[in-house]
Amino acid sequence: MQSRSPVPRATGRPRSAEADAAILAATREALVELGWSKLTLGDVAARAGVAKTTLYRRWSGKNELVVDAVAELFDELTLPDRGSLFADIEGVVLQFAAILARPEAACGLMAVIAESTRDDALRERIRTSIVERQKRLVLEGRCRAEERGELPPQPDPFESARTVDLIFDVVAGAVVHRALVCGHPADEGWVRDFTALLLGGLGAGTQEP
Repeated sequence: MQSRSPVPRATGRPRSAEADAAILAATREALVELGWSKLTLGDVAARAGVAKTTLYRRWSGKNELVVDAVAELFDELTLPDRGSLFADIEGVVLQFAAILARPEAACGLMAVIAESTRDDALRERIRTSIVERQKRLVLEGRCRAEERGELPPQPDPFESARTVDLIFDVVAGAVVHRALVCGHPADEGWVRDFTALLLGGLGAGTQEP
């Protein structure tokens, strides 16, 4: 089990964005070729063309490094303005599915999720580095839909945050389950049906028993 510990910043040469990008790309490459169990920081350093100590100045271990390598992929997600909430959701879900179809994303995400079941610190890093960062898409989509008059405003910040959490959980959970657990394509037809269900519900009303 690995636990997260603060990584001291180097006091000499400033941190290089180019080196970071090379290291994260090398991590994803190694994940695809070697798998989680055989991936080492030494191998990543060799692929990235940096000293092993460079990795340890930035990440305290393999778990943290792989989370950040996967998080960088999901940072590519954008919410396209396609003219309606329905179309916007379709657009971002198709992007999400396309990222999950990439071997480095699928391998990396499944690996860190499996490891996080035994490591609370790793689970927290996944939450902050991936989940919380991508909730920006839900916030942006809701704000845009309110401006169009497609959704009513939700002024209560607590209720608004709960709604954002719920929408994110539903979307992310459904797409990850479809693509990585079941191994079925989240193609345009599936995404269209999913979006219709998300926005329309099951048509059974909201009355609680």
